[in-house]
Amino acid sequence: MNDAQSGSVPDLTAALQRGRLWRKIRKQKILLCFSIPFVIWAIVFCYAPIWGWIMAFQDYNPGKGIMGSAWVGFKHFQTFFQDEMLFALLRNTLAISVLNIVFGTLGAVILALLLNEVKGVFFKRTVQTVSYLPHFISYVVVANLFLTLLSPSDGLVNRMLMKLGIIDEPIFFFAEPHLFWILVVGINVWKSIGWDAIIYIAAMSAVDTELYDAASVDGAGRLRKMWHITLPCIRPTIVVLLILSVSGILNAGFDPSYLLGNPMVREYSEVIDTYVYRMGLGNAMYSFATAVGLFRLVVSLVLLFIVNHIAKRLGEDNIL
Repeated sequence: MNDAQSGSVPDLTAALQRGRLWRKIRKQKILLCFSIPFVIWAIVFCYAPIWGWIMAFQDYNPGKGIMGSAWVGFKHFQTFFQDEMLFALLRNTLAISVLNIVFGTLGAVILALLLNEVKGVFFKRTVQTVSYLPHFISYVVVANLFLTLLSPSDGLVNRMLMKLGIIDEPIFFFAEPHLFWILVVGINVWKSIGWDAIIYIAAMSAVDTELYDAASVDGAGRLRKMWHITLPCIRPTIVVLLILSVSGILNAGFDPSYLLGNPMVREYSEVIDTYVYRMGLGNAMYSFATAVGLFRLVVSLVLLFIVNHIAKRLGEDNIL
């Protein structure tokens, strides 16, 4: 009798849990229906292509397909690690990514702090709108804009510098290797700073206003309030966004390097994204390009776990 009763308790618990689950599903059925298209999109475009990673370990032949191509193991990874371009690729990718993270984060936080202190609603909204509009402009348009502004023949920047007597002859900015990183990072920050600042402004809006009132009573000015109240309160948001940024540190961006780079600056413009494109589509080395992309993914995941672990050890918020 006791065995029968003890056996029925887990069954009853499981039945109650299933009942709660179905009640939650019924309550949120509308939201679940809206999410179905996005789930299908993720399956088709994010998870289904994972099958293609097999090509990294094959000598892929489009005529034979994935199942008919010969297996070569880690041959393509060995070829990549022995490539003379490896050092330049990693250097350029890491340099551009780190500079984007550092200056992008600093710029977005500073812009958010300044906008948070603005009292005029109209001026604040105008600056916000102007600052995040570049985020919606295609990088093709942005690249053409800056190529025109910095053109050595009739570019506005060269004309101004020559009229001011700063230079004697025009400078072909995008043909100077030592300027390429600066130009790309500057354009990236200009394009993304307003959009990134929105997240920090939203975090600042959640700060308790009583903290500012108490600081005002104690005689604290705006700078002290920003340093001792606003920044500590939004630190968890900054940490989480930094963790996410570090996980993509090997993704320096295909668009800027491809659109603004040229053979004269290839030593500094070639990143992993453009290298994969050139090898995969340009040279039809599909398996090799897949292997390089898989290498980047593995390194990104490792970095994500490392940075998340460090944040956890330091007592900061983490995402895993």
